[in-house]
Amino acid sequence: MNQITLEVQNADGSVQATSSDHGQAHLVYRGSYVPGDEIVLRSGNENVFLVIQLDDAMDPAFIYMTGHEYRFYVPFNEKKISYSPKSFTGELHVLTARSATEEEINAYKNLALNVYDQHENTACFPHAFANVETRGESVFAARNAINGNSVNFSHGKWPFESWGINQREDAEITVNFGRTVEIDKVALTIRADFPHDNYWERVTLTFSDGSKHTAELVKSHLKQTIQLERKKVEWVTLKELIKSEDPSPFPALSQFEVFGHEVM
Repeated sequence: MNQITLEVQNADGSVQATSSDHGQAHLVYRGSYVPGDEIVLRSGNENVFLVIQLDDAMDPAFIYMTGHEYRFYVPFNEKKISYSPKSFTGELHVLTARSATEEEINAYKNLALNVYDQHENTACFPHAFANVETRGESVFAARNAINGNSVNFSHGKWPFESWGINQREDAEITVNFGRTVEIDKVALTIRADFPHDNYWERVTLTFSDGSKHTAELVKSHLKQTIQLERKKVEWVTLKELIKSEDPSPFPALSQFEVFGHEVM
């Protein structure tokens, strides 16, 4: 059985708390986080499906871990405002990680969802990245589009974080799954802080298999679903974003969901 470990480390690498077990890890950290702290997730095996909850004020996440270690940087200051203010606070924290069940692995689900994604992530998938994030601010980072939060009637700090494109006409965002998955549907929730916001009338999805799909969107706060021919892919990119003639220069994306199954 896979050995799973959770640790809290400070900026110099000293271990503040640790827990390790077969197929799971339950860590209770009695202390306050300080800048420079990291949560370290280790897996004895590579290429495994896990369910992790790195803060008890955040949702669990079904993830695919390609390496033996993932380091999550505890957010502070400007980085923190894209998270719930209840997260990573106080002097008592419960962190958990476990092997995913066969039912969880085989389920039809949003394969793009990962509330614990960060810029530095290279091992904990899915992972979102973009060629632009407005002013480099955390409230407009690519990770916001896959964190499961679709509240979209305003903009700025949590719960209104989004992917912002800084008015770039060539803006694009990619979700990398870290493995091959089979997908048949994409759902986009545009930010709908109208009239501050604009929206995209047409978008294009490109896929790792070389295919592409163009879709029309409407001005709406509701999720918009794009049906696809079933395909096996490792990543999907949203690009060629054509905004409407509304006067606002600020279209943005609240959620990017991709539905399908694992390829077993």
